[in-house]
Amino acid sequence: MTEAAHPKDSAASAETGAPSQRGTLYLVPAPLDFGCDTQSPVEDVLPAGTLQAASRLTHWICENAKSTRAYLKRIDALHPLRVPMQEQQITELPREVHKKGDHHGSGASTPFDARGLLAAALGGQDMGLVSEAGMPAVADPGSSVVRAAHDLGLRVVPLVGPVSLLLTLAASGLNGQNFAFNGYLPQDAAQRAQRIRDLEALALKQGQTQLFIETPYRNPALWQALVQTLQANTRLAIASGLTLDHARTASRLVRQWRQQPEPPDNRSPAVFAIGR
Repeated sequence: MTEAAHPKDSAASAETGAPSQRGTLYLVPAPLDFGCDTQSPVEDVLPAGTLQAASRLTHWICENAKSTRAYLKRIDALHPLRVPMQEQQITELPREVHKKGDHHGSGASTPFDARGLLAAALGGQDMGLVSEAGMPAVADPGSSVVRAAHDLGLRVVPLVGPVSLLLTLAASGLNGQNFAFNGYLPQDAAQRAQRIRDLEALALKQGQTQLFIETPYRNPALWQALVQTLQANTRLAIASGLTLDHARTASRLVRQWRQQPEPPDNRSPAVFAIGR
């Protein structure tokens, strides 16, 4: 990271009276233990440089202010925050963005316009975008904020941290040269089974690994649907509790899953992948 890109630069300009410049939007990854019974030491899963950069930011865009404050407290224990917690400026993304996605957050035909959330950056403040777990804007809300930052001419800097989709892909033994993420599968049993068959056909025809996720309490039900629906020689990989002490990764042919049924638990976030 060059000195010009450093989060402390905006503060330095203010202190010296130098002309204000536009701030930078930092994409700040979070640990993967959100909602889990246990947590990993944050310094074990995030580089010191990421934590130090986050500690210098004072303006945030997030999914949930409460979980963001909890994350900042974990950072503060290692790298003191630049301003006290009560002075941190934290703005939540609208709820409709969580429910319907960044690209059609309002339910209309036009994408959600996040430019209004970046006023502080236009005024010279560096800002952080953070999700509840992992990298913001990847299998999480935030792409609208990144898109708006580019449209406004702001610099966007992704910081280093865990991405559950890529960790799962790397541990799966499936094709890492051609892959797609499909979000959540339908909850309706018939629709879910058809979606599984469609994704399997795509994986087998194109050699493209298909990844998807589920709400933890529905993990066993999705596993059961996969084992029942997929062909016997299709490979199914599951990774859960990544970066935690109880992390589990398994990659087997469906016929082997049927012989050794070991569904994921209903508490840990999991990523599923299928292919050959």
